[in-house]
Amino acid sequence: MNAAMLRTPLAAAVAVASFAMSGLASAQDSNLEQRLADLEARVAAAEARADAAEARAVSVEETVDAGQERLDEVARQASGEEGFSFNAYARSGLLIGEDGKSLPGGPNVTPAGGLGGHVGRLGNEPDTYAEAILNYRQAYDNGAKALYRTMIADGVQTSNDWTADESQLNVRQVFVELSDLPSFTGAFENASIWAGKRFDRDNFDIHWIDSDVIFLSGTGGGIYDVQLADSWKANFSVYGRSFSEFPVDSTNPDLTGDTDNLIFTANNYFGNWQWMLNAMSAADNDTRDLDNGSTAADSGAHTMLAYHGDSFFGLGEGNFKAALLHGQGLGAEVKSLGTDGDLTEDATATRLAVYGTTYLAPQWRIAPSVFAETSEDRYDEGDEYQWAGLNVRLANELTENFEMQYEASYQYMDLDQGPSGNAADGNYTKYTVAPTFKPQVGGFWQRPEIRVFATYSDWDEDLNEYSADDDFGEDGFNGSEWSFGVQTEVWF
Repeated sequence: MNAAMLRTPLAAAVAVASFAMSGLASAQDSNLEQRLADLEARVAAAEARADAAEARAVSVEETVDAGQERLDEVARQASGEEGFSFNAYARSGLLIGEDGKSLPGGPNVTPAGGLGGHVGRLGNEPDTYAEAILNYRQAYDNGAKALYRTMIADGVQTSNDWTADESQLNVRQVFVELSDLPSFTGAFENASIWAGKRFDRDNFDIHWIDSDVIFLSGTGGGIYDVQLADSWKANFSVYGRSFSEFPVDSTNPDLTGDTDNLIFTANNYFGNWQWMLNAMSAADNDTRDLDNGSTAADSGAHTMLAYHGDSFFGLGEGNFKAALLHGQGLGAEVKSLGTDGDLTEDATATRLAVYGTTYLAPQWRIAPSVFAETSEDRYDEGDEYQWAGLNVRLANELTENFEMQYEASYQYMDLDQGPSGNAADGNYTKYTVAPTFKPQVGGFWQRPEIRVFATYSDWDEDLNEYSADDDFGEDGFNGSEWSFGVQTEVWF
């Protein structure tokens, strides 16, 4: 109630009281006047209190408005609309053999690893790798938004705390992306544009084997989310990559720093379906001869058809992804697009990647994956490489902070290096048990977690013959091996 509303009934009451008292005897006039004076004083005091209350109400309202503006600002920053944010990924672990000595490891530990054939990563990683991502988001009065990102990463194999001599510290991303531009209309109304060095926004991977299904990165520019039809969105980009460092790579004197591979991409989405098309051109790459005498490719083509499912293969809650990839020439490196300059002009490769996640029971979750590839004339005329792997990650959530993780991994390899190399074929298997601690269990993506583990690996001895340096055999594993260790993994 404000002061004006309070004054009206009080004034009316005074008027009525004055009129009623006018007929009293003169002997009572003095007493009446005193009582009326007291009443007027109380009315004046009430009006003063009402005015003060109104002033306080205005002050409180202004304070609340200012507080709400701050809350709105905090909410905008928390939702990613504006302000600084920090994201990170890191893993670090120790891998010890049954003889008490350090062991080599990693998802690419098998002979097929260099060709992209990864195996399960649980209990199989002795490295330290970290990514730090700094973002600044800004919203403008006209509704436009801007994102600036810098990503710094480093990876080492040593267990030492001081690793400057082995450090690979690097700025992996630095770009600007603009969205919600009011001058964009029609098919471009919801599109965003970017330029700089970055990982493509729509890369995706099989986390359990630490392998991207598709990884597109480099320096360039592009546009996302062009609405070509009601159910058709597309991304268009161009990325540049170099096959060597600048100045000239001393190990490849015929490959200069200006040998750039340009990747032209059209990434199309039709509901859950994705169809990606890539064309590649590498200036002067065909002017050099490979060590085996073959001619390096100077162009290539690549395509991927993928389905992003919102259930576990239609059998229950969860998700799955399936992708079929094919490439020719420079496109025969079907995962890390445009990164391999040693592919021949006749190289072809076809790869299948499938994985899914679901809960088998309230405290049991499972994540299976299938990963396979066949390629020919890859680095030499007549060479052939086939590998296929099955991986299953299983977890049993026992308490709010503890779960048992299990992993089984199998890979078959038939690797023929052609006229210039040797051949080997065989099988690799790995089994891991990993007691795992985390702040809160639940779901496949809850991190951080701390794992201790025991791993048993076994493989056919013929695979040791694949490498002339016995990297997989004598200097690495020896047919079968127990290993033990501890690892942490975190992301946010």
